[in-house]
Amino acid sequence: MIDFRNKTALITGASSGIGRGFADALAACGARLVLVARSTKTLESVAKQLKKAHGTDARVVTADLSREKSADAVYKAVKKEGLSVDLLINNAGFGTHGQFHTLSIDVDHQEIMLNCVALVRLTHLFIPGMVERADGMIINVASTAAFQPTPYMAVYGSTKAFVLSFSEALWAEYKKRNIRVLALCPGATETNFFSVVGTEDAAVGKKRTVQDVVATAFRALERGKPYVIDGLFNYLLAQSSRFATHGQTAMITAGMMKPN
Repeated sequence: MIDFRNKTALITGASSGIGRGFADALAACGARLVLVARSTKTLESVAKQLKKAHGTDARVVTADLSREKSADAVYKAVKKEGLSVDLLINNAGFGTHGQFHTLSIDVDHQEIMLNCVALVRLTHLFIPGMVERADGMIINVASTAAFQPTPYMAVYGSTKAFVLSFSEALWAEYKKRNIRVLALCPGATETNFFSVVGTEDAAVGKKRTVQDVVATAFRALERGKPYVIDGLFNYLLAQSSRFATHGQTAMITAGMMKPN
């Protein structure tokens, strides 16, 4: 297994869900943590709990990553602390659901900024240090939605397809530089994701636990895989698009995702 002791891991969206799951697991492994999310109060509570449970050194950086160049402020805060990030976990993201013309253009813009732009910018900022040290790890949280068009979640699915493609490309670029890059593709998970979306209509299949997803990610990172789909059902569902045309896949997915 990868030894995370004395490694510094930066986790976005660390206050809940999969991000919090990564924080718990890495704290138990002896990693130093930089926790990033919008709520200072919630992050400080998480940091306090982790310190009590594991003696973890957890720093808090408050940022709304859907805002322009907020990633730069995170990078500056980390450098001010004198830290080098060994593991970057780009987890923060959200989705919208409904007919495209009924959704807020501003919310969709924020979705793209958070799910794609902030992820790329943080990677741009932290990967040079990994290249210099010839050592590093990046986990980008994509989704099973990355593998096919996603009607009624068109923007969300497209952002996650971007994350998957981006991550696989970097995996190939940096593999020989001893930098692991992984796209983590969970399906429906027991988080507040669907509360933010505003409906359970988009939840396909039985929800996996956060602990399942995090364990899947660490196994894949250890094996040096470019991407991993969490759960057998999710794997089969994601791969099923290979056996149909793009149009057929889009229509089948539309039937599954249509709002009730």
